[in-house]
Amino acid sequence: MRKLIVVTNLKEWTLSIENVEVISARQYLTDPAFQGLRNVRIFNLCKNYQYQSSGYYVSLLADARGHKVIPNTLTLQDFRSQAIVKVISAEIDELVQKSLKRIRSDQFTLSIYFGKNISSQYDELSRQLYMLFQAPLLRAQFRKGKTWTLRNMETISMKDVPPAHLEFVEAFARTYFAKLRYDIPRADHTRYDLAILVNPDESEPPSNKKALEKFVEAASDLQVYTDLITREDFSRIAEYDALFIRETTSVNHHTYRFARRAKAEGMVVIDDPESILRCTNKVYLAEILDKARVPTPQTLIIHKHNRDQVLDKLGLPCVLKKPDSAFSQGVVKVKTAVELNQQLDQMLASSDLIIGQKFLPTDFDWRIGVLDKKPLYACKYYMASGHWQIYNWKGTGKDQSGLVETIPVEEVPENIISVALRAANLIGDGLYGVDIKESGGEVFVIEVNDNPSIDAGYEDQVLQDKLYKTIIKSFINRLER
Repeated sequence: MRKLIVVTNLKEWTLSIENVEVISARQYLTDPAFQGLRNVRIFNLCKNYQYQSSGYYVSLLADARGHKVIPNTLTLQDFRSQAIVKVISAEIDELVQKSLKRIRSDQFTLSIYFGKNISSQYDELSRQLYMLFQAPLLRAQFRKGKTWTLRNMETISMKDVPPAHLEFVEAFARTYFAKLRYDIPRADHTRYDLAILVNPDESEPPSNKKALEKFVEAASDLQVYTDLITREDFSRIAEYDALFIRETTSVNHHTYRFARRAKAEGMVVIDDPESILRCTNKVYLAEILDKARVPTPQTLIIHKHNRDQVLDKLGLPCVLKKPDSAFSQGVVKVKTAVELNQQLDQMLASSDLIIGQKFLPTDFDWRIGVLDKKPLYACKYYMASGHWQIYNWKGTGKDQSGLVETIPVEEVPENIISVALRAANLIGDGLYGVDIKESGGEVFVIEVNDNPSIDAGYEDQVLQDKLYKTIIKSFINRLER
């Protein structure tokens, strides 16, 4: 990938970096030769990023031209909002307090050059801030009250770098550009780069190790280069063409930030941030399914003012769900009025709204995998031994989950497929798993999952390697569109 550093004035650039071209903002904005470039990465180091300045337009036109640019326009907008700076930086508050605890003054300024600081004691803080606010040259301003807080975050240019720091900046820049993955020549037979986000320490990941190997093999067969990345690789997202999240997703989680950043970079991403937002909140799902008249168990959105209606509307036993429950966690079945009130007290203490549903006992739940608004696979997930759910988190070994039976899609009852597609298509055109119960001759959607399980030996029993290739082909089709 061709790399271009764009500066306001070429005379102000004094660093020597191998395999990187340095051009002026005027060249990039006005020379037609740069408009049609493909496979190019722009590092915007202009003096000023203010709205409608040349630095701002470099990032804006890079986005329009399909060039990968850092910082992009979304990042520039984030810097203008102190509220966003505060929210984004909150997740590293513990690191901030630890890193700055020895500073005696009530103010501190941290200069971040290509993700590093000239003092090694601030390396981790600098790296984390770079991951959150992606720009080559940054300045963070902290203030101490009862605790340290990040008061301001801004981009800086080379003219803002003290002369005594230039030697360090040049060394940091050389290391930075040398480590970029797109410095590694892409093999002639590969067309795209796909990052697969995983968590090696997750106990119940969406895809087991063998399935991840299958995805890598399928991608290689289809001329797609793959990297398995982790949350530590947030700053590297823009090195790829697409992102596939194979880690359990949540809105208040790095998986959502990965999805949001990938979309902002113009990448293809599954799960996209909208799907994560919609699927991981059961209140949203209940509302959208009800509005579209998709059949669901009798459902009540519960709050402190209607909690006394639960018994009359749902009866006992009934099921209570936290809005962000996943993999059967945060979901409880209550059998008595006393137990109901205890659980309502507990759940409503942490969320103003929760979900209540009538209990429908079944031997298994259908799971219909949907991709690109078409059925992909179908499974019967049987209840865990002696338990009312698919997963029994209090169980051990084989008793923790039930059996899985994979069925050819064409053999699944038509009404099951039809209802699954109606539900999934309300969310988007990504990869979803729709959970359905059959009871009394009727079908009911339980939920739509944005991050469905695809484990080797289970969901792939029917399609085998074709399952993995179909998903990779979806990425290719989206990239080509």
